[in-house]
Amino acid sequence: MLGTSRFPRPRSRRRIIGGLALSASLIAGTAIQAGAAPAVAAATPHRVLFDNSKAETAGNADWIISTSQPDPLGQNPSPSAEKDWTGALSSWGVALQKTGDYALKTLPSGGTITYGTSSATDLKNFDTFVMPEPNVLLSAAEKTAVMQFVQNGGGLFLISDHTGSDRNNDGADAVKVINDLMSNNSVDSADPFGFSVDALNIATDNPRAISDSADPVLNGSFGKVTGSIIRNGTTVTLKPSDNPAAKGLVYRTGSSGDTGAFFATSTFGSGRVAFWGDSSPIDDGTGQSGNTLYDGWNDPAGTDAALALNATEWLSGAAGSGGNPTPCTAAQLLANPGFESGSSGWTATSGIINTSSGEPARTGAYKAWLGGKGSAHTDTLAQTVTIPAGCAASLAFQLHIDTAETSSTAYDTLKVQVLNGSGTVLGTLATYSNVNAASGYAPRTFDLGAYAGQTVTLKFTATEGSKLQTSFVVDDTALTVG
Repeated sequence: MLGTSRFPRPRSRRRIIGGLALSASLIAGTAIQAGAAPAVAAATPHRVLFDNSKAETAGNADWIISTSQPDPLGQNPSPSAEKDWTGALSSWGVALQKTGDYALKTLPSGGTITYGTSSATDLKNFDTFVMPEPNVLLSAAEKTAVMQFVQNGGGLFLISDHTGSDRNNDGADAVKVINDLMSNNSVDSADPFGFSVDALNIATDNPRAISDSADPVLNGSFGKVTGSIIRNGTTVTLKPSDNPAAKGLVYRTGSSGDTGAFFATSTFGSGRVAFWGDSSPIDDGTGQSGNTLYDGWNDPAGTDAALALNATEWLSGAAGSGGNPTPCTAAQLLANPGFESGSSGWTATSGIINTSSGEPARTGAYKAWLGGKGSAHTDTLAQTVTIPAGCAASLAFQLHIDTAETSSTAYDTLKVQVLNGSGTVLGTLATYSNVNAASGYAPRTFDLGAYAGQTVTLKFTATEGSKLQTSFVVDDTALTVG
Protein backbone atom coordinates (compact mmCIF):
# COMPACT_ATOMS: atom_id res chain seq x y z
CA MET A 1 0.00 0.00 0.00
CA LEU A 2 1.38 3.41 -0.93
CA GLY A 3 2.59 5.30 2.08
CA THR A 4 3.15 2.46 4.56
CA SER A 5 6.17 2.61 6.83
CA ARG A 6 9.21 0.65 5.74
CA PHE A 7 8.83 -1.07 9.10
CA PRO A 8 5.03 -1.14 9.69
CA ARG A 9 3.72 -0.59 13.17
CA PRO A 10 0.13 -0.86 14.46
CA ARG A 11 -0.59 2.86 14.70
CA SER A 12 -3.21 4.98 13.07
CA ARG A 13 -2.05 6.92 10.01
CA ARG A 14 -3.14 10.29 8.75
CA ARG A 15 -1.88 11.49 5.40
CA ILE A 16 -1.38 15.25 5.25
CA ILE A 17 -2.54 16.59 1.93
CA GLY A 18 -0.44 19.71 1.91
CA GLY A 19 0.53 22.19 -0.78
CA LEU A 20 3.44 21.32 -3.00
CA ALA A 21 5.17 24.68 -2.65
CA LEU A 22 8.81 24.43 -1.59
CA SER A 23 9.74 25.42 1.92
CA ALA A 24 13.08 25.99 0.26
CA SER A 25 16.19 27.95 0.97
CA LEU A 26 17.22 28.85 -2.56
CA ILE A 27 20.81 29.78 -1.88
CA ALA A 28 22.38 28.38 -5.00
CA GLY A 29 19.55 27.59 -7.39
CA THR A 30 16.23 28.91 -8.56
CA ALA A 31 13.28 26.55 -8.12
CA ILE A 32 10.90 26.29 -11.03
CA GLN A 33 7.23 26.30 -10.17
CA ALA A 34 6.03 22.93 -8.90
CA GLY A 35 4.10 21.05 -11.52
CA ALA A 36 5.95 22.62 -14.43
CA ALA A 37 7.82 20.42 -16.85
CA PRO A 38 11.54 20.21 -16.07
CA ALA A 39 13.44 22.92 -17.90
CA VAL A 40 15.76 21.72 -20.63
CA ALA A 41 18.56 24.21 -20.95
CA ALA A 42 19.20 23.45 -24.62
CA ALA A 43 15.67 24.65 -25.48
CA THR A 44 16.44 28.12 -24.12
CA PRO A 45 20.09 28.69 -24.96
CA HIS A 46 20.13 32.49 -24.95
CA ARG A 47 20.29 33.62 -21.34
CA VAL A 48 19.44 37.25 -20.56
CA LEU A 49 19.76 38.99 -17.20
CA PHE A 50 17.91 42.30 -16.66
CA ASP A 51 19.33 44.54 -13.96
CA ASN A 52 17.15 45.91 -11.16
CA SER A 53 19.92 46.50 -8.65
CA LYS A 54 20.61 50.13 -9.60
CA ALA A 55 17.32 51.90 -8.78
CA GLU A 56 15.67 51.01 -12.08
CA THR A 57 12.24 51.50 -10.49
CA ALA A 58 12.96 54.81 -8.74
CA GLY A 59 10.58 57.72 -9.33
CA ASN A 60 8.27 57.07 -12.27
CA ALA A 61 10.61 54.47 -13.76
CA ASP A 62 9.50 50.85 -13.80
CA TRP A 63 12.24 49.28 -15.88
CA ILE A 64 11.55 45.63 -15.02
CA ILE A 65 10.16 42.75 -17.06
CA SER A 66 8.19 41.35 -14.12
CA THR A 67 7.60 41.85 -10.42
CA SER A 68 8.57 38.19 -9.95
CA GLN A 69 12.33 38.28 -9.43
CA PRO A 70 14.72 36.73 -10.20
CA ASP A 71 12.46 34.45 -12.26
CA PRO A 72 9.61 36.14 -14.17
CA LEU A 73 8.01 32.73 -14.76
CA GLY A 74 6.92 32.86 -11.14
CA GLN A 75 4.33 35.48 -12.11
CA ASN A 76 3.11 33.68 -15.21
CA PRO A 77 4.95 30.67 -16.69
CA SER A 78 3.38 31.05 -20.14
CA PRO A 79 2.87 34.76 -20.85
CA SER A 80 1.11 35.69 -24.07
CA ALA A 81 0.48 39.42 -23.55
CA GLU A 82 2.43 42.24 -21.90
CA LYS A 83 0.14 42.41 -18.87
CA ASP A 84 0.79 38.75 -18.07
CA TRP A 85 3.96 40.14 -16.49
CA THR A 86 4.01 43.41 -14.54
CA GLY A 87 6.57 46.04 -15.46
CA ALA A 88 7.16 48.72 -18.04
CA LEU A 89 9.54 46.32 -19.83
CA SER A 90 7.11 43.42 -19.80
CA SER A 91 6.49 43.69 -23.54
CA TRP A 92 10.20 43.18 -24.12
CA GLY A 93 10.37 40.21 -21.77
CA VAL A 94 7.19 38.55 -23.00
CA ALA A 95 8.24 38.92 -26.64
CA LEU A 96 11.50 37.11 -25.93
CA GLN A 97 9.84 34.48 -23.76
CA LYS A 98 7.27 33.64 -26.43
CA THR A 99 9.99 32.69 -28.91
CA GLY A 100 11.09 29.79 -26.73
CA ASP A 101 14.71 30.71 -27.45
CA TYR A 102 15.47 32.79 -24.34
CA ALA A 103 15.81 32.18 -20.61
CA LEU A 104 15.20 35.42 -18.70
CA LYS A 105 16.12 36.44 -15.17
CA THR A 106 16.30 39.67 -13.14
CA LEU A 107 19.01 40.76 -10.73
CA PRO A 108 16.72 42.01 -7.96
CA SER A 109 16.91 45.23 -5.98
CA GLY A 110 19.59 44.83 -3.34
CA GLY A 111 21.55 42.42 -5.50
CA THR A 112 25.19 42.77 -6.50
CA ILE A 113 26.63 42.42 -10.00
CA THR A 114 29.23 39.63 -9.97
CA TYR A 115 31.28 37.62 -12.41
CA GLY A 116 32.74 34.21 -11.59
CA THR A 117 30.98 33.52 -8.28
CA SER A 118 28.55 30.79 -7.24
CA SER A 119 25.56 33.14 -7.33
CA ALA A 120 22.70 31.99 -9.56
CA THR A 121 22.54 35.51 -11.00
CA ASP A 122 26.27 35.73 -11.63
CA LEU A 123 27.01 37.19 -15.07
CA LYS A 124 28.97 34.08 -16.02
CA ASN A 125 25.63 32.26 -16.24
CA PHE A 126 24.26 34.63 -18.90
CA ASP A 127 24.86 35.65 -22.49
CA THR A 128 23.48 39.19 -22.19
CA PHE A 129 23.22 41.73 -19.38
CA VAL A 130 20.68 44.55 -19.79
CA MET A 131 21.12 47.74 -17.76
CA PRO A 132 17.93 49.78 -18.35
CA GLU A 133 18.70 53.30 -17.11
CA PRO A 134 20.83 52.54 -14.03
CA ASN A 135 20.64 55.27 -11.38
CA VAL A 136 23.28 54.11 -8.90
CA LEU A 137 27.02 54.08 -9.53
CA LEU A 138 28.50 50.61 -9.78
CA SER A 139 31.06 49.66 -7.17
CA ALA A 140 34.64 49.04 -8.26
CA ALA A 141 34.07 45.28 -8.04
CA GLU A 142 30.86 45.52 -10.03
CA LYS A 143 32.55 47.50 -12.81
CA THR A 144 35.28 44.90 -12.98
CA ALA A 145 32.64 42.17 -13.20
CA VAL A 146 30.80 43.87 -16.08
CA MET A 147 33.97 44.59 -18.03
CA GLN A 148 35.30 41.06 -17.60
CA PHE A 149 31.92 39.67 -18.64
CA VAL A 150 32.02 41.55 -21.93
CA GLN A 151 35.71 40.93 -22.47
CA ASN A 152 35.12 37.19 -22.15
CA GLY A 153 32.24 37.04 -24.64
CA GLY A 154 29.17 38.53 -22.95
CA GLY A 155 26.70 40.98 -24.44
CA LEU A 156 26.07 44.30 -22.64
CA PHE A 157 22.98 46.44 -23.35
CA LEU A 158 23.34 49.97 -21.93
CA ILE A 159 20.22 52.17 -21.90
CA SER A 160 20.59 55.77 -20.78
CA ASP A 161 18.28 58.73 -20.26
CA HIS A 162 18.84 62.47 -20.47
CA THR A 163 21.33 64.23 -18.24
CA GLY A 164 19.79 65.34 -14.96
CA SER A 165 17.44 62.37 -14.76
CA ASP A 166 18.53 61.43 -11.25
CA ARG A 167 15.42 59.51 -10.24
CA ASN A 168 16.57 58.52 -6.77
CA ASN A 169 18.36 61.83 -5.99
CA ASP A 170 21.68 60.22 -5.11
CA GLY A 171 23.73 62.47 -7.37
CA ALA A 172 24.11 59.96 -10.20
CA ASP A 173 21.98 59.72 -13.34
CA ALA A 174 22.30 57.12 -16.11
CA VAL A 175 24.69 59.33 -18.09
CA LYS A 176 27.06 59.51 -15.15
CA VAL A 177 26.70 55.83 -14.27
CA ILE A 178 27.47 54.60 -17.79
CA ASN A 179 30.36 57.00 -18.38
CA ASP A 180 31.82 56.03 -15.00
CA LEU A 181 31.64 52.36 -15.94
CA MET A 182 33.55 52.99 -19.16
CA SER A 183 36.12 55.48 -17.86
CA ASN A 184 36.80 54.35 -14.30
CA ASN A 185 37.24 50.59 -14.16
CA SER A 186 40.12 48.23 -13.48
CA VAL A 187 39.98 46.43 -16.84
CA ASP A 188 40.17 49.16 -19.50
CA SER A 189 39.30 52.82 -18.89
CA ALA A 190 40.57 54.22 -22.21
CA ASP A 191 37.28 54.39 -24.11
CA PRO A 192 36.99 50.59 -24.22
CA PHE A 193 33.77 50.63 -26.27
CA GLY A 194 34.75 53.56 -28.47
CA PHE A 195 32.07 56.01 -27.33
CA SER A 196 31.09 58.31 -24.48
CA VAL A 197 27.62 59.44 -23.41
CA ASP A 198 26.76 63.08 -24.10
CA ALA A 199 25.45 65.25 -21.23
CA LEU A 200 22.35 66.33 -23.15
CA ASN A 201 18.61 66.59 -22.66
CA ILE A 202 17.05 66.30 -26.10
CA ALA A 203 13.35 66.93 -25.55
CA THR A 204 11.79 65.39 -28.67
CA ASP A 205 13.10 63.86 -31.86
CA ASN A 206 12.47 60.90 -34.14
CA PRO A 207 15.95 59.62 -35.02
CA ARG A 208 16.35 57.63 -38.22
CA ALA A 209 18.34 54.47 -38.91
CA ILE A 210 21.26 54.39 -41.30
CA SER A 211 20.97 52.45 -44.54
CA ASP A 212 22.75 49.14 -43.99
CA SER A 213 20.92 46.06 -45.18
CA ALA A 214 23.62 43.79 -43.77
CA ASP A 215 23.53 45.04 -40.18
CA PRO A 216 22.04 42.31 -37.92
CA VAL A 217 20.54 44.77 -35.43
CA LEU A 218 18.77 46.82 -38.09
CA ASN A 219 17.67 43.71 -39.98
CA GLY A 220 17.22 40.98 -37.37
CA SER A 221 14.61 38.26 -37.12
CA PHE A 222 12.22 40.58 -35.22
CA GLY A 223 11.86 42.97 -38.15
CA LYS A 224 13.46 45.86 -39.97
CA VAL A 225 14.44 48.94 -37.97
CA THR A 226 13.71 52.29 -39.60
CA GLY A 227 14.10 54.58 -36.60
CA SER A 228 13.38 55.29 -32.96
CA ILE A 229 12.04 58.05 -30.71
CA ILE A 230 13.54 60.51 -28.23
CA ARG A 231 11.26 61.79 -25.49
CA ASN A 232 13.93 63.45 -23.33
CA GLY A 233 17.09 61.53 -24.03
CA THR A 234 20.70 61.82 -25.12
CA THR A 235 23.25 60.55 -27.64
CA VAL A 236 26.84 59.33 -27.73
CA THR A 237 29.96 60.64 -29.35
CA LEU A 238 31.80 57.90 -31.20
CA LYS A 239 35.56 57.56 -30.86
CA PRO A 240 36.62 55.16 -33.62
CA SER A 241 40.29 55.92 -33.01
CA ASP A 242 39.91 54.24 -29.60
CA ASN A 243 37.76 51.38 -30.84
CA PRO A 244 37.10 51.11 -34.59
CA ALA A 245 34.22 48.69 -33.95
CA ALA A 246 32.04 51.52 -32.58
CA LYS A 247 29.19 52.14 -35.02
CA GLY A 248 26.20 54.46 -35.01
CA LEU A 249 22.99 52.80 -36.23
CA VAL A 250 20.33 55.39 -35.43
CA TYR A 251 21.08 59.13 -35.48
CA ARG A 252 19.48 62.26 -34.13
CA THR A 253 17.96 64.41 -36.87
CA GLY A 254 20.71 66.30 -38.69
CA SER A 255 23.55 64.24 -37.23
CA SER A 256 25.83 61.58 -38.67
CA GLY A 257 29.34 60.22 -38.38
CA ASP A 258 30.87 60.44 -34.92
CA THR A 259 28.29 62.74 -33.31
CA GLY A 260 24.62 62.44 -32.49
CA ALA A 261 24.40 58.64 -32.46
CA PHE A 262 21.24 57.70 -30.56
CA PHE A 263 21.75 53.95 -30.92
CA ALA A 264 25.24 52.52 -31.26
CA THR A 265 26.97 49.16 -31.17
CA SER A 266 30.53 48.07 -30.52
CA THR A 267 32.67 45.15 -29.41
CA PHE A 268 35.16 44.67 -26.59
CA GLY A 269 37.35 41.61 -26.27
CA SER A 270 35.16 38.69 -27.34
CA GLY A 271 31.93 40.45 -26.37
CA ARG A 272 29.41 42.87 -27.82
CA VAL A 273 27.93 46.16 -26.62
CA ALA A 274 24.81 48.13 -27.54
CA PHE A 275 23.82 51.62 -26.37
CA TRP A 276 20.44 53.40 -26.50
CA GLY A 277 20.12 57.05 -25.48
CA ASP A 278 16.63 57.07 -23.93
CA SER A 279 14.46 54.78 -21.82
CA SER A 280 11.25 56.02 -23.43
CA PRO A 281 11.49 53.61 -26.40
CA ILE A 282 11.56 50.54 -24.12
CA ASP A 283 8.62 51.75 -21.98
CA ASP A 284 5.48 49.79 -22.94
CA GLY A 285 3.12 52.06 -20.96
CA THR A 286 2.10 49.44 -18.41
CA GLY A 287 3.63 48.67 -15.05
CA GLN A 288 3.18 48.85 -11.33
CA SER A 289 0.47 51.07 -9.90
CA GLY A 290 1.44 54.67 -9.22
CA ASN A 291 3.95 55.11 -12.03
CA THR A 292 3.41 57.56 -14.89
CA LEU A 293 4.42 55.61 -17.97
CA TYR A 294 4.50 56.23 -21.71
CA ASP A 295 4.03 53.68 -24.47
CA GLY A 296 7.15 54.20 -26.53
CA TRP A 297 7.39 50.51 -27.38
CA ASN A 298 4.40 50.85 -29.73
CA ASP A 299 4.92 54.48 -30.78
CA PRO A 300 4.41 54.55 -34.57
CA ALA A 301 7.13 57.18 -34.93
CA GLY A 302 9.73 54.46 -34.34
CA THR A 303 10.31 50.73 -34.66
CA ASP A 304 11.42 50.41 -31.09
CA ALA A 305 10.26 46.86 -30.42
CA ALA A 306 12.23 45.53 -33.38
CA LEU A 307 15.28 47.53 -32.31
CA ALA A 308 15.23 46.23 -28.72
CA LEU A 309 14.60 42.63 -29.72
CA ASN A 310 17.06 42.54 -32.63
CA ALA A 311 19.74 44.05 -30.41
CA THR A 312 19.09 41.43 -27.72
CA GLU A 313 19.34 38.75 -30.38
CA TRP A 314 22.66 40.11 -31.62
CA LEU A 315 24.10 40.60 -28.14
CA SER A 316 23.10 37.08 -27.14
CA GLY A 317 24.89 35.61 -30.14
CA ALA A 318 21.61 34.37 -31.60
CA ALA A 319 22.23 36.04 -34.93
CA GLY A 320 24.98 36.01 -37.53
CA SER A 321 28.22 34.25 -36.65
CA GLY A 322 27.75 34.55 -32.91
CA GLY A 323 26.52 31.86 -30.57
CA ASN A 324 26.90 31.36 -26.86
CA PRO A 325 30.34 32.39 -25.63
CA THR A 326 31.01 28.73 -24.75
CA PRO A 327 28.75 26.39 -26.77
CA CYS A 328 27.52 23.29 -24.96
CA THR A 329 26.34 19.93 -26.18
CA ALA A 330 22.99 19.00 -24.71
CA ALA A 331 23.34 16.01 -22.40
CA GLN A 332 22.00 14.27 -19.30
CA LEU A 333 24.90 13.77 -16.87
CA LEU A 334 23.64 11.60 -14.02
CA ALA A 335 24.50 7.89 -14.04
CA ASN A 336 21.59 5.52 -13.45
CA PRO A 337 19.11 8.42 -13.13
CA GLY A 338 16.04 6.21 -12.59
CA PHE A 339 17.78 3.77 -10.19
CA GLU A 340 16.93 0.82 -12.45
CA SER A 341 20.48 -0.49 -12.03
CA GLY A 342 20.15 -0.45 -8.26
CA SER A 343 22.76 1.62 -6.48
CA SER A 344 25.11 1.81 -9.48
CA GLY A 345 26.42 5.38 -9.86
CA TRP A 346 25.08 6.44 -6.47
CA THR A 347 26.49 6.53 -2.95
CA ALA A 348 23.57 5.72 -0.69
CA THR A 349 22.56 4.41 2.72
CA SER A 350 22.24 0.65 2.41
CA GLY A 351 18.82 -0.54 1.32
CA ILE A 352 17.20 2.77 0.38
CA ILE A 353 17.35 2.06 -3.37
CA ASN A 354 14.84 -0.77 -3.63
CA THR A 355 11.74 -2.22 -5.27
CA SER A 356 9.59 -2.35 -2.12
CA SER A 357 5.86 -2.09 -2.79
CA GLY A 358 5.46 -0.05 0.38
CA GLU A 359 6.42 3.02 -1.65
CA PRO A 360 6.15 2.21 -5.38
CA ALA A 361 8.50 3.76 -7.92
CA ARG A 362 7.11 6.44 -10.18
CA THR A 363 8.44 4.64 -13.26
CA GLY A 364 10.19 1.28 -13.57
CA ALA A 365 10.79 -0.87 -10.52
CA TYR A 366 13.39 1.01 -8.46
CA LYS A 367 13.35 4.28 -6.55
CA ALA A 368 15.25 5.79 -3.61
CA TRP A 369 13.21 5.65 -0.39
CA LEU A 370 14.77 7.86 2.28
CA GLY A 371 13.32 7.88 5.80
CA GLY A 372 10.22 5.88 6.60
CA LYS A 373 11.46 4.31 9.85
CA GLY A 374 9.74 6.43 12.47
CA SER A 375 12.83 6.58 14.68
CA ALA A 376 15.84 8.85 14.95
CA HIS A 377 17.60 8.10 11.70
CA THR A 378 19.46 9.69 8.76
CA ASP A 379 19.57 8.47 5.13
CA THR A 380 21.72 9.92 2.36
CA LEU A 381 21.77 9.65 -1.42
CA ALA A 382 24.54 11.27 -3.45
CA GLN A 383 26.26 11.39 -6.82
CA THR A 384 29.31 13.35 -7.97
CA VAL A 385 29.18 14.97 -11.40
CA THR A 386 31.20 17.45 -13.45
CA ILE A 387 29.19 20.27 -15.04
CA PRO A 388 30.95 21.61 -18.18
CA ALA A 389 32.13 25.22 -18.07
CA GLY A 390 29.91 27.75 -19.81
CA CYS A 391 26.86 25.48 -19.78
CA ALA A 392 23.38 26.08 -18.51
CA ALA A 393 22.48 23.26 -16.14
CA SER A 394 19.24 22.02 -14.60
CA LEU A 395 18.61 19.40 -11.90
CA ALA A 396 15.23 17.68 -11.99
CA PHE A 397 13.70 14.87 -9.96
CA GLN A 398 10.33 13.49 -8.89
CA LEU A 399 9.55 13.56 -5.17
CA HIS A 400 6.81 11.91 -3.12
CA ILE A 401 6.47 12.77 0.59
CA ASP A 402 4.37 10.57 2.85
CA THR A 403 4.03 11.02 6.63
CA ALA A 404 2.38 9.77 9.77
CA GLU A 405 2.92 13.13 11.44
CA THR A 406 -0.20 15.18 12.08
CA SER A 407 1.44 18.37 13.28
CA SER A 408 2.27 21.45 11.24
CA THR A 409 5.74 21.37 12.81
CA ALA A 410 8.60 20.16 10.59
CA TYR A 411 9.84 17.16 12.58
CA ASP A 412 11.37 15.25 9.65
CA THR A 413 13.32 16.89 6.82
CA LEU A 414 14.93 16.27 3.45
CA LYS A 415 17.70 18.60 2.31
CA VAL A 416 18.84 18.80 -1.29
CA GLN A 417 22.35 20.23 -1.40
CA VAL A 418 25.37 20.86 -3.60
CA LEU A 419 28.79 20.06 -2.10
CA ASN A 420 32.36 20.54 -3.30
CA GLY A 421 35.08 17.89 -3.37
CA SER A 422 35.94 18.53 0.26
CA GLY A 423 32.38 17.96 1.39
CA THR A 424 31.67 21.62 2.06
CA VAL A 425 28.09 22.63 1.32
CA LEU A 426 28.10 25.15 -1.52
CA GLY A 427 24.36 25.64 -1.47
CA THR A 428 21.08 24.21 -0.19
CA LEU A 429 18.67 23.99 -3.10
CA ALA A 430 15.63 23.06 -1.01
CA THR A 431 14.49 21.78 2.36
CA TYR A 432 11.31 19.68 2.50
CA SER A 433 9.56 18.27 5.56
CA ASN A 434 6.59 16.25 6.75
CA VAL A 435 4.57 19.47 6.34
CA ASN A 436 4.99 19.15 2.54
CA ALA A 437 3.44 15.66 2.40
CA ALA A 438 1.00 15.03 -0.44
CA SER A 439 -0.33 12.22 -2.59
CA GLY A 440 1.63 11.20 -5.66
CA TYR A 441 4.93 12.41 -7.03
CA ALA A 442 5.66 16.07 -7.78
CA PRO A 443 8.36 17.39 -10.16
CA ARG A 444 11.12 19.51 -8.67
CA THR A 445 13.57 21.45 -10.84
CA PHE A 446 16.53 23.70 -9.99
CA ASP A 447 18.94 25.87 -11.92
CA LEU A 448 22.54 24.68 -11.42
CA GLY A 449 24.16 27.06 -13.89
CA ALA A 450 26.12 28.64 -11.04
CA TYR A 451 28.17 25.45 -10.78
CA ALA A 452 29.24 25.24 -14.42
CA GLY A 453 32.91 24.37 -14.69
CA GLN A 454 32.93 22.57 -11.31
CA THR A 455 32.86 18.99 -10.08
CA VAL A 456 30.17 18.86 -7.43
CA THR A 457 28.27 16.31 -5.39
CA LEU A 458 24.48 16.38 -5.40
CA LYS A 459 23.27 15.10 -2.05
CA PHE A 460 19.87 14.25 -0.56
CA THR A 461 19.84 13.97 3.25
CA ALA A 462 16.72 12.76 5.09
CA THR A 463 16.60 13.16 8.86
CA GLU A 464 13.77 11.66 10.93
CA GLY A 465 12.85 12.43 14.53
CA SER A 466 12.25 9.83 17.20
CA LYS A 467 8.56 9.09 16.69
CA LEU A 468 6.29 9.06 13.62
CA GLN A 469 7.67 8.22 10.18
CA THR A 470 8.06 10.43 7.13
CA SER A 471 9.08 8.93 3.80
CA PHE A 472 10.88 10.96 1.13
CA VAL A 473 10.79 8.99 -2.11
CA VAL A 474 12.94 10.13 -5.04
CA ASP A 475 12.71 8.88 -8.63
CA ASP A 476 13.45 9.87 -12.24
CA THR A 477 16.38 12.20 -11.61
CA ALA A 478 18.19 14.13 -14.35
CA LEU A 479 20.92 16.74 -14.63
CA THR A 480 20.65 18.27 -18.10
CA VAL A 481 23.12 20.68 -19.63
CA GLY A 482 23.17 22.55 -22.89
